[in-house]
Amino acid sequence: MLAHDIEDEKSLWQSNVEGTRVVASAAVRFGVQSLVFTSSNCLWGRDMGRPVTERDVPEPIEIYGRSKWKAEQVLAEVGAQLPVTVIRCPTILDEGRLGLLAILFEFIAEGRKIWTVGGAKNRYQFIYAQDLITACLLAAAAAKSLVVNIGSHDVPTLAETFQYVVDRAGSGSRLVAIPKGPAIAAMRLAHALRLSPLGPYQYRMIAEDFVFDTSLIKAELGWRPTLGNGEMLWRAYNYYRGNRTAIASRTNASAHRRGVALGILRILKILS
Repeated sequence: MLAHDIEDEKSLWQSNVEGTRVVASAAVRFGVQSLVFTSSNCLWGRDMGRPVTERDVPEPIEIYGRSKWKAEQVLAEVGAQLPVTVIRCPTILDEGRLGLLAILFEFIAEGRKIWTVGGAKNRYQFIYAQDLITACLLAAAAAKSLVVNIGSHDVPTLAETFQYVVDRAGSGSRLVAIPKGPAIAAMRLAHALRLSPLGPYQYRMIAEDFVFDTSLIKAELGWRPTLGNGEMLWRAYNYYRGNRTAIASRTNASAHRRGVALGILRILKILS
């Protein structure tokens, strides 16, 4: 479960931690040959100033990140009985991925200004869904216990990534910078007052660098990424553009498959 899609944190913990424990116990009981777990870059809540490696100790700052870290520890307990590969993922992108990205896509589709924190000069890594699938299959076949990072290569700034989509879409949108300090303070206040869908994880994504070092997964599993950030985001946007009516009517779908309410961010849309 995702933090921005639930109201009861106990349910999130029960699903992400205890649910993982149930799966691990069943896998051991029935002699499953290999278990692959997708973890998250939410294990860290700050800019490390360099690519994050598997040796860096997780420091989650919100409930979702803490639940993923605890789930990894649960899996470590069965590591002697069952080969477990933990794959730590940044934001997963492909056609159909929406959630909070739908806000960005709506602004691009309507040719509105795209408000960025500090000019979106930070570098934030994505992973193409199909590349993640390939990694999961390689890990399952390897059948050995590993903790590895995954992500795209040659990560551009978010401004470069957004501009790639704007240009390819032929949108009239332009990027506008908001000073970082006041913007983060305003986002924190709006989230605390339940006026905005953007939480601590999103602050980091739109304002700070976060890149995984992917050397280990390449060496251990022979994995390589096939798409960069711009192409991934374009595929997700192009799907949104072609399915806006259907997306708007979705209610009983996962948080990643539908849009979100703008909340106080509607003011930015009015100003755009």
